[in-house]
Amino acid sequence: MRVWIVFHLLMLASATANAADVCPGLDQQRAAPEVATRIAAYACHEHGLWYRPFIDRNGRIANSAITEAEAQPLGDGQTEAWRRVAGYWQQSGVLRQVGQLPGASECEGAAAGNYPSPACRGFVIDNPWSAAFISWVMRKAGVPGFRASASHITYVRDAYQRPETSAYQFVDPAHAKPGAGDMLCYVRNGNRTYGYEGLSSVVSAGSAGLEMHCEIVVAASPDNDNTAYLISGNVQQAVIMRLLPLNRNGEFWGLPYRNGGESLCAPDNEAACNVNRQDWAVLLKLKPADVLAKLPGASSLAPVPAEPLPTQAPTCCVHCVVGSGVPRCPPKQEP
Repeated sequence: MRVWIVFHLLMLASATANAADVCPGLDQQRAAPEVATRIAAYACHEHGLWYRPFIDRNGRIANSAITEAEAQPLGDGQTEAWRRVAGYWQQSGVLRQVGQLPGASECEGAAAGNYPSPACRGFVIDNPWSAAFISWVMRKAGVPGFRASASHITYVRDAYQRPETSAYQFVDPAHAKPGAGDMLCYVRNGNRTYGYEGLSSVVSAGSAGLEMHCEIVVAASPDNDNTAYLISGNVQQAVIMRLLPLNRNGEFWGLPYRNGGESLCAPDNEAACNVNRQDWAVLLKLKPADVLAKLPGASSLAPVPAEPLPTQAPTCCVHCVVGSGVPRCPPKQEP
């Protein structure tokens, strides 16, 4: 018995030691011909900008260096953290879906400039932006059959209700092999758990909304390390990587599910402190490349070039944002 325990501990230690950051190098493949590679590359690039925070295989948060509210620059040395989030909203095309919220309209201009914008900054802090991040990555990667949304439930429902036109398949995470470009999603509801069956009932009924969170799989078991690497936004108020163990068949192994009866994480209850324990309800499986190529709009979609950020504040504006503090440009003089 003692020999088996030692062997088991050595295997776990070996698996953890072999886990590594898969993003260096991958983040340079944003123009790759494969849709899955482009998705992973864009997610990896953003993770690098946020100084590579991560959640380890045991659900412990590590290296949380900067948050969404800060005016400190990200890894490129010039983009403020809150302004990068405003860019996810604006460049994904979903900002207007929440245009009625305080500060949202000001983010149209603040995302592309570097002048003060307290209303937009407040909007970034007050509103969940994980779906905006997903939508930004998918738009940049040129994914056909993906409908950008400020709510994860939109594309989760699309995968279930529109299997012919969606880029994704609705799959039970307990019996699935994740791969690059897939998304693993959980339901954010502290009052009950849904799981795969419960979520299937919700989306089949076409109910309006459900709070969810989805994360992009950027790699699964590279170098046979039995680890899935996922990246998402708005976890610990940043773009963060999560590590989850896989079994020898490439399926999630020991995926910690929330059952609704967990005790609270506290200094005197460390066993309950596992950030990986969630109501994991669906794996959105990216369809094969040949199927994606046949989806509506596939021929017109391509990676969207990164938009350069201005290095100097604008001296005046034509389509001014209220409260931006930038003066209106004088009327152009006729010759």
